[in-house]
Amino acid sequence: MNTIMRKSVLSVAGLAFAGGVFAGPIAAHANPAVDAKPVAVAVQADKPDMSKLIPHGTQGDQSRITLNDEQVGNAKAIIAATKKAGLPERAAVISIATSLQESKLENLGHLGDMNDHDSLGLFQQRPSSGWGTPEQITDPAYSTTAFLKGLRQVDGWQDMPLTQAAQTVQVSAYPDAYAQWEQQAADLVGQHWNS
Repeated sequence: MNTIMRKSVLSVAGLAFAGGVFAGPIAAHANPAVDAKPVAVAVQADKPDMSKLIPHGTQGDQSRITLNDEQVGNAKAIIAATKKAGLPERAAVISIATSLQESKLENLGHLGDMNDHDSLGLFQQRPSSGWGTPEQITDPAYSTTAFLKGLRQVDGWQDMPLTQAAQTVQVSAYPDAYAQWEQQAADLVGQHWNS
């Protein structure tokens, strides 16, 4: 039997071949003091590809705000609703950027005189425009699902610049304002999509 074949057969059988000398089962020669220690291995899930999150590059100057725990929680709720809807990461980027523009990722209730008509929630959706009841609109999962339903109805949204896709759903008086949040939205999706 040639040497390579012998080494293969012996290694399958749990035996070692060292310099022409056969040794017993490999485990018998292990150092229990070293081998008994558990080894912790940190495995980081792959982050989404930034070219998929921002396929057209950012448009214009980018804004960024520091988020508190509630705002991060709302971003995570948007990501969870996007995943549940079976939509890709890009839909979450568009949704989070829209919410950053509309409410700074705060689940806003009625703001009294400062309110824009009857706009509520993360996306400033209006009950009078058919988005749902005030209770539904102020539920992050519901409001995100409603936004995504509107996004799905936009032909070619996947290939549109963010501001165009968001504006087609939201019909804002400031249609170009969504673009400024694309980088922060993409960073949030990149950070939390696989967590």
